[in-house]
Amino acid sequence: MAFGIGAGPSGPDMGSVRGTQKEIACQCWFTSTGRVMPLMLKIEDEDGMIRTIREITVHSQEKKRYAGVPSIEYDCTLSFHGQSIRVWLIYYQAENRWVMNFR
Repeated sequence: MAFGIGAGPSGPDMGSVRGTQKEIACQCWFTSTGRVMPLMLKIEDEDGMIRTIREITVHSQEKKRYAGVPSIEYDCTLSFHGQSIRVWLIYYQAENRWVMNFR
């Protein structure tokens, strides 16, 4: 068929993000120019406790598309209890949800 429509039994490639992803809640600021800036996040730890992280340093941000789904990926360093960890925060705009990716 033309242009690969219906090609293959599994359908189109859904794309993937490398690393381990965890769903998070993120407080963010939407600027007057439409930029989204993460301010604070909450994540559930292994014990089921909700942890709040307020110290977020954003190094860069990039608009991406995973399987056609628009997203914004933030390269960040989080500081929590004296430890710094490098993560990628991903905001899926169409779904209005955030995930944290550990690489």
